Amino acid sequence: MYPLLFKPNLHKIVWGGNRLQSYKGVPATDEPIGESWEVSAVETSPSIIANGPWAGHNLIELVSQFPDEILGESVAKRYGNKLPLLVKFIDAERDLSIQVHPDDGMAMREHGKFGKTEMWYIIDAKPGAYIYAGFKEAITPYEYRKRVEDGSICDVLARHEVNKGDVFYIPAGRVHAICGGIMLAEVQQSSDLTYRIYDYNRPGLDGQPRQLHTELAAKAIDFHVEKDYRTHYPDIPERAVPVIDTPYFDVRVTDVAQPFHRNLIKYDSFVISMCIKGTCRIRLRDAENIDYDERDIVLREGHSCLIPASIADYDLIPVTKTAKILEAHIDNKDRSLPAMFTRFFHITKK
Repeated sequence: MYPLLFKPNLHKIVWGGNRLQSYKGVPATDEPIGESWEVSAVETSPSIIANGPWAGHNLIELVSQFPDEILGESVAKRYGNKLPLLVKFIDAERDLSIQVHPDDGMAMREHGKFGKTEMWYIIDAKPGAYIYAGFKEAITPYEYRKRVEDGSICDVLARHEVNKGDVFYIPAGRVHAICGGIMLAEVQQSSDLTYRIYDYNRPGLDGQPRQLHTELAAKAIDFHVEKDYRTHYPDIPERAVPVIDTPYFDVRVTDVAQPFHRNLIKYDSFVISMCIKGTCRIRLRDAENIDYDERDIVLREGHSCLIPASIADYDLIPVTKTAKILEAHIDNKDRSLPAMFTRFFHITKK
């Protein structure tokens, strides 16, 4: 086992822009690239390993061969030997659709998949850029349908101007949209389930209207109104600052200006590291049996790696003056998977 880097996995989407290619250092195109799937075990678009002995293999294959070593024994048991997270970089040149994701219960009933809870870390935002997250006032399911019909649904959504470093937690059921001028990092459950509510009557890349899921969305929506939808966290340099702590994932942000030791073995979980800014090295501790090239890798801005659970003891060493790392893992110490997942995976494995 060694830290895994991945080949670019870019997705052309009608609302995408042209910043992700330069951010990742890949050749520019005229295509609207909306998403870079950084670490993915989604069957429709799995990550391909770019370094070391496993180069060329897709991540699903490798996890299926070494679930305990890569995921961690606890994660492998809880999630049926499946990687439970998907992480992306997103560039929204134009507004995304108003949408919502189903929770685990609905996703299992309707699709036999994980639900989709996610979080956003704002990497860059043009002046005045904003996102929608949640309702700003209480509405009924009947009013929801009428506002979708007449195109006024945005009038009742909470609108939030954003800046670099802002974080939003988007639990399943919360209506939301990333709007134009924003680039962000997204950590989410490993799911491709999205219910579009409203898409501004625009055509897709094929010239046809994109599909809406009004009725499924109505079943998925949480109409509860929150006082504050923004996630607040301290800005502490040289610390792994907790940003999100949920049953689905924990996320921390670290500004590194000098070597910084990370030992996450106690969580019995893989670690996904996304380099938001700068360049750093990930150097494994106690890695005598691993080739030097595999135990000391360079993680550049706009790139991500997966550190297997069995070797999650390493140093972050900045190559540039500073580096900013977004880190996601599963906290197995205090969490337990809902019983329905255990039953589902037991049935499917039979």
